[in-house]
Amino acid sequence: MARPRFPFSLWSLRALAFSVTTVVTGVIAMMLAFPLYAPWLMVAVALVDPPTGSNQRVFLLVFGILAGLCMVVCFGPLLALPLGAVERRRLRLVSPGPADSGHRVPPPGLWGWARTRYTEAATWREVAYLFLLPLISFSLLTVGGALVAFAVVLMLGPLLVQDAPGSQISLGFVTATTVEEALPLTLLSPVALLVAVYLSGLTSYGHGVLGRALLVGPPKEELRAELTEVTHSRARLVDAFEYERRRIERDLHDGAQQRLVALNMDLGMARLDVDEGSEADRRLSAAQRKADDLITELRELVRGIHPRVLTDRGLPAALGELADHSPVPVTVEADLPRRLPSHVEGTAYFVVAEALTNVYKHTEANAATVHASLAPRPGGEALVVEVTDYGPGGADPARGSGLTGMRDRVSVMGGTMDLSSPQGGPTRIRVELPCTIDRTEPR
Repeated sequence: MARPRFPFSLWSLRALAFSVTTVVTGVIAMMLAFPLYAPWLMVAVALVDPPTGSNQRVFLLVFGILAGLCMVVCFGPLLALPLGAVERRRLRLVSPGPADSGHRVPPPGLWGWARTRYTEAATWREVAYLFLLPLISFSLLTVGGALVAFAVVLMLGPLLVQDAPGSQISLGFVTATTVEEALPLTLLSPVALLVAVYLSGLTSYGHGVLGRALLVGPPKEELRAELTEVTHSRARLVDAFEYERRRIERDLHDGAQQRLVALNMDLGMARLDVDEGSEADRRLSAAQRKADDLITELRELVRGIHPRVLTDRGLPAALGELADHSPVPVTVEADLPRRLPSHVEGTAYFVVAEALTNVYKHTEANAATVHASLAPRPGGEALVVEVTDYGPGGADPARGSGLTGMRDRVSVMGGTMDLSSPQGGPTRIRVELPCTIDRTEPR
């Protein structure tokens, strides 16, 4: 607009077209959405020109606000959504670039559509635009129409004065009653049209900025960058959590467990100094058995926090240990050519541990298999883990049994989990974990 050629450029024509269609669209929107505006007009009238009785004014205010809110909540999105689709197309006249709506893809069915649309921020921004558009249209029609009418009157001034004897054209500071007096005023007609063109360009720019803020979702690049940052943030949190698990496991293994083993040895040495079968020997023996039980419980606790075998020997050995401790016979096939990142191994281990626990507690399976291997995927490799039990099937994540927690743990790592459990079995859990996410190990 700062260029001298703006009034004669294509952009000025686009701005004029946008302004004219804004007025048309606003009038149509006002006609269709008048039931939404009517309660708020009642509130405005009660505030500006209140009735004589105070009780009547309070009634009008309360009734108008409640009725207006109900109308907006119930019917606002139904009118705002198609209006938003039309306006996003019109925005391309003055605001080139992507004009995606920012709406999510709803689930199938009417209820899924309504639940998604009525809970989206994008929908309610479009409702706000539905109420702003009539104000913009009315302002454009009033100011722009006045300028155009003013320019037309000035341009046709000599003809009006000549055809209607006794008529006059008054501008406030000057009055023309003859053709000779009206001719110089025609020179102001291009000025008025020029002002109208610049006003159209200015209002179209502001309207475009407002429309893009309310109707257009963020660019896909921005969404992709935000999603990447969220993924990396979740990965850092998981890394910190896994680091703390390993630290607690190390402290228990190297601290409390070692001291309990030393205490157990001291109790055994003390039994050598007393008579066998004496009261002191029986008490020392009972204390030694309790120490053995405590050591066993502590080892199970350490294994549940973070098994030492996973840290020292990797996932195949850790899966083999899980199979050895499982009450259900488990066959492990782990074809892994190298050690994997610690977060991948940890997630896979605990998923298999939870799956085998479910097999023992919730099924009547007489056998299970665990298969782990690397598979190529776009951008790198993925660890694929499958746990299959030969029970009756029918597993349902909605009924608990740890399946939801497993899916959440896998999702945090950027992986996927698929469950297949037909009636009659077998039940198969397939987990795919990417091995190529950049991560920063906590120190």
